[in-house]
Amino acid sequence: MKQTAPIRRFKILCLCLTLALALGAAGWFAWQAARDPVDRIMEKMTLRDKLAQMMYFSPRTWKEDPTAETGENIIALNDAQRQYITEHRFGGILLFGENFADAEQSLRLVAELRNATLESGAPAPFIATDQEGGLVTRVNFGTAGVGNMALAATGEPACVRDMAKVYGEELQLLGLNVDFAPVMDVNDNPANPIIGVRSFGDVAESVGRYGVAYMEGLKSTNTIACVKHFPGHGNTDTDSHTGLPLVDRSHDELAANELVPFKAAIDAGVDMVMTAHIQYPQVETQTRISVDSGEEIHLPATMSRTILTDILRGELGYEGVIVSDALDMKAVWSNFTQDDILSLCINAGVNMLLLPSNAGFDVWTLSDELLDRAVELTESGVIDRERVDDSVRRILTLKKKYGLLEQKSAPLTDAMVSAAVEGCGSEAHRRLAWDIAGKTLTLLRNENNAFPLNVQAGEQTLILFSAATRAGAGELSRKLLTDAGVLPDGAEIESMVIEPGTAEACEKAAKEADHVLIVSRAWAVDCLDPKTENGFPVGVINRVIDDLHRRGKTAVVISAQLPYDAACYPEADAILLSYCSSVMKDMPNASGTGSAWVPNLPAAISAAFGMGEPTGRLPVKLPALDRDFRLLSDILYSGQAA
Repeated sequence: MKQTAPIRRFKILCLCLTLALALGAAGWFAWQAARDPVDRIMEKMTLRDKLAQMMYFSPRTWKEDPTAETGENIIALNDAQRQYITEHRFGGILLFGENFADAEQSLRLVAELRNATLESGAPAPFIATDQEGGLVTRVNFGTAGVGNMALAATGEPACVRDMAKVYGEELQLLGLNVDFAPVMDVNDNPANPIIGVRSFGDVAESVGRYGVAYMEGLKSTNTIACVKHFPGHGNTDTDSHTGLPLVDRSHDELAANELVPFKAAIDAGVDMVMTAHIQYPQVETQTRISVDSGEEIHLPATMSRTILTDILRGELGYEGVIVSDALDMKAVWSNFTQDDILSLCINAGVNMLLLPSNAGFDVWTLSDELLDRAVELTESGVIDRERVDDSVRRILTLKKKYGLLEQKSAPLTDAMVSAAVEGCGSEAHRRLAWDIAGKTLTLLRNENNAFPLNVQAGEQTLILFSAATRAGAGELSRKLLTDAGVLPDGAEIESMVIEPGTAEACEKAAKEADHVLIVSRAWAVDCLDPKTENGFPVGVINRVIDDLHRRGKTAVVISAQLPYDAACYPEADAILLSYCSSVMKDMPNASGTGSAWVPNLPAAISAAFGMGEPTGRLPVKLPALDRDFRLLSDILYSGQAA
């Protein structure tokens, strides 16, 4: 039947509309595909999703019984824990030593955490730990490394880069993508109770140079570096874990010192910066009344808009993600209400909050409460919603940079398990750490050819340790020396620990030994004063030194941690600095491997027997002590860091 003109026009119109809709739909999908994935994700996020994205959750321990004093270490997720992670959609997860038992277990736990988050439809989380190296090493079966001050003593940024690359490679093998390192604090206060050998030294430019090299090592493995603790924790005399420190320096003084390494990191493209819970009253003048003491306190840097937004963002030009230090540290938790902690941090410019992780808390319930409260505070206008959106955009932009927005699942293969088991703490990595440890050793003094010990066949050497926790390094060193063929035939090494109950026996044994090697470990200024409990060994060591001299023998002292104890032993013939040591009450195992051990002290003991030649340079100034063993402004040894 012949169609009328109106019908033909109607069909043509329908066809045109169909084509237009099809083209429009195709264009819409093309437009959507071309849009920044950050925009697409943010459009779908609820306010709760956004605030959860701004939080690092720490699944450290678990209490089946909420009333129990302690919980079990989380090394695998149970159903309740997995559901919690899925429901909360946290933007970051922070792991501690309790979470790391061995390589396969750790890899599986990280995969479980990532998959539990991805199952919710949320972006893959940052999964972080503090693998600084040396004293702060969470992956306790991997390569511990030598620590930052020791790395600076090599005088070689390449050593720093290589050591950090090892940390990054091992974290990547376990599935982690963020390292809360390096420490960029300038340790210009020898009495600092928390930074010390975690710092590269007391010269700001050197700290920046070595810190950037560390960042480069991590970056080469696609691991995100988070420098800390802005604007600087090096000049404090209080540990922010236990109190609220104060640094009474002006903006100009900070700019000339503390801020220098952070500016170097920013210029080098650092992705994350961690804040410090420290008062800077000359910079941040706002105050609050402490809920604990009732005293007036200044807002710490973590809560200071002046420090985080005006200085870090404005003056230094930082565009990355700002992370708070742990919110359960007493500097914050004991002085502010939970509402103030949340609102002041976020409004000041913190993008990600490190939620409480202390085993003394029920972190699961508390984290839930903090997230709920953050939502309420934002809905009521106490927390600035624009700050929330800005933070989430920065977080997602960083995740996009590292490919986390593309992850939809985290399959675990046998090859990945094998790589983790073989690569974490591998012989190659430990050998590198050992070689670098040899370059860190600094021979501060050597009179009367005291160093190295001239041990002959059949002679006995006594190693006196000032700390029982380090005495295992003696047996490990004896084995290393024996395996290397360094010890003469019949030469014996005996170790003893100086304690109040053993002091007399130690002094007697020192009189009978052919050689005495003394290992001094100071971890705080209290250890320098023989009148204190921690400093008790200093008096014994000096009596041993005097007796050796009376008998025509020389005295060699190894400083096993803070180098400032060198001033305690003015009569020692030789002093060797190792800058770091790890807990080693016994040998790791028969082969000297197994759990991670810091190689500095075994390398120093070995060098004292002629195995290696110290070439390190002093990265800090060592002050003299007065008659009461208090630090003076006079410098006994000048630093040589480059």
